[in-house]
Amino acid sequence: MADVSTAYMGLKLKNPLIVGSSGMTESVESVCKAAEAGAGAVVLKSLFEEQIHHESGYTIQTNEQLYYYAQAEDYIHSYTRGNDLKHYLDLISGCKDAVDIPVIASINCVSASEWTEFASQIQRAGADGLELNIFLLPSDPRKDGGQNEQAYLDVLEKVTRQVSIPVAAKISYYFSGLANMVGKIAATGTKGLVMFNRFFSPDIDIETFEVKSSHVFSVPEELAISLRWVAMLSSRTPCDIAASTGIHNGEALIKQLLAGAKAGQIASVLYRKGYAAIGTMLQELYDYMERHGFSSLDEVVGKMSLGRADNPAAYERVQFMKYFSGIS
Repeated sequence: MADVSTAYMGLKLKNPLIVGSSGMTESVESVCKAAEAGAGAVVLKSLFEEQIHHESGYTIQTNEQLYYYAQAEDYIHSYTRGNDLKHYLDLISGCKDAVDIPVIASINCVSASEWTEFASQIQRAGADGLELNIFLLPSDPRKDGGQNEQAYLDVLEKVTRQVSIPVAAKISYYFSGLANMVGKIAATGTKGLVMFNRFFSPDIDIETFEVKSSHVFSVPEELAISLRWVAMLSSRTPCDIAASTGIHNGEALIKQLLAGAKAGQIASVLYRKGYAAIGTMLQELYDYMERHGFSSLDEVVGKMSLGRADNPAAYERVQFMKYFSGIS
């Protein structure tokens, strides 16, 4: 049987299939199910900065009498933050005791203010790595692209200086110069790139006049965006790339590996098909490698990247042509 082990941001994985940060990795029990199904690693459900701030604010609003005491607000903020963090640290240590695959913690952050302290505690709890899910919508007309980018770099620089475990940045494609930004991210000491994160998409209920969520789960058709950029950047950055969004079967995983990803993260397919999808996708990878005579994953990863493809210009083409699109 072919060797499907891989190295992702310095971590040894028995295979390239990572269960991404989601409700499928929110407990020790769910992480055990992912490991038993054959996952190469897991990324724990994110600790959210907004969640901590919201819960401390709610506590204050529902306990107005506490304002009679000095420093009550500071105490509530500190306690709520600490309580959430303790639960998360317990999850990390519990998972590390229960499974023998890499356990990667995740922080969903919008600022660089508190994450240095949190990252250190996450490392001490035993996490094998840390994934920073960063997304700042460039919606403020007073900020230019450089200011928006610097917010990402500030977070990464502070965290990578504080911890010795490998750090990955889960980013979006909302950059005017994505290739240039990836180079800047790599310069912070970041070891991994997850391309790309999936963020809240708003919709409008025309009857209740409420803003609601839309397209919670990814669909296979979304593979194309990350596939292009994985292929274009995998040979141009020292960061290991994990492809994310749109991987719903073994074929999609194989495409991302050929493009240059060291691993693929899945979540939406597990909500639809359960943890059994992991074994199915891995079997498709084994069958593919046997069919083409590949003995190790190293022979697959990057074979079709921009640097090695027979027709690299195809990745940079943005205009439709009949030859490529089949549209007359």
